[in-house]
Amino acid sequence: MQARMKNPAIVLDDAMNGIQNLYKAMHQGGVAATTLELVHMRASQINGCSACVDAGVHSARKAGETDDRLLVLPAWRETSVFTDAERAALALTEAATRLSDGADAVTEEIWKEATHHFDEKGMSAIILMIATTNFFNRINATIKEPAGATWGN
Repeated sequence: MQARMKNPAIVLDDAMNGIQNLYKAMHQGGVAATTLELVHMRASQINGCSACVDAGVHSARKAGETDDRLLVLPAWRETSVFTDAERAALALTEAATRLSDGADAVTEEIWKEATHHFDEKGMSAIILMIATTNFFNRINATIKEPAGATWGN
């Protein structure tokens, strides 16, 4: 499988600078890198973005995530391997990724649980990771970026 075109973030010179600044900011929010990687992976799984799931596995492992936890991520509610804070981040990820599922996708209950575990900087990091992941999921679906592809091909 080959992408329809190069990733637009590569084609437009200034786009990558902005994206890199977003990632840098996310990692200054005080949230564990593994939690941010789980957020990225879960949104990408929901959206069926094979390129992001593939890249996410590599990034998550690099951040220290285990294969056992990555394998059960789609069933995070039915396993005890995730912390309460990770569960709150994953619930927020699913709600914010599935906005079309309901008028109030991110309920007060989901929001309160997340803010119980993360301060404003942490919440900002998680929300930016959710939004940026959804951004890339949509780009990759549009250009049909294959899993395992090197950007710019």
